This record gives sequence, C-alpha cells and structure tokens, in this order.
Amino acid sequence: MLHQGSCHCGKVAFEVETDLEQIIECNCSHCSRKGYLLAFVQRGALNITRGESDLATYTFNTHSIQHRFCSTCGCAPFGEGKKPTGEATAAINVRCLEAIDLTSLNRIPVDGRSF
Repeated sequence: MLHQGSCHCGKVAFEVETDLEQIIECNCSHCSRKGYLLAFVQRGALNITRGESDLATYTFNTHSIQHRFCSTCGCAPFGEGKKPTGEATAAINVRCLEAIDLTSLNRIPVDGRSF
C-alpha cells in the first residue's frame, strides 16, 4: 500500500510503499524520547517528493543511522541506514503518515536500550 507522509510544517513530503503489518516500538534513548513508531522498508520503497534539501541529519552512537529531520520544524519523518547485509533501508516514523489509526497497529516492542 502506498502511504503519504510529511513533516509538521509540510516542507518535507514523501511517499512510502509498505503494509504496516509490524510496527517497531523501540525503547532506546532516542526513540523513546521522540515517541517513534517505526516501519522498516527497503530504501527504494521511500520516495521523497518534496523538500529533500530541507532535511538535516542527526547521528549518534555508532553513527550508522542517519536520522533525517526537517530543518524548519524539527519533525523527523524517517531515518536511513543499512542492514548488516549491506542492503539500504529506511525506518519510517509512522506518526508522520497521513490517515493512520495508530491504535490499530501491531506494535512490536524492541529493547533498543540493550543494543
């Protein structure tokens, strides 16, 4: 299913092909503070349709994930990285997708604090 999403101010917009069957709810210091609910997809399933030049990047710890956020409103709609196999991946912040009933999602808890 194709989903539309954006940052809060709308400068950054994207579309992503995903079924949203399993949503990761991670308890690491970054995800828990920001309240992320994440859907992981192949990087090719994510298409930035507006505002790529308005994105800034934050990294921490091993600096292997590029947490992307709007430089105007600070909203973080997705991150980019690589799986251990080297395959490019994206972590979509489901809270930034349009018309999603968050209460209906199958949330999978992940103990990111232990990584």
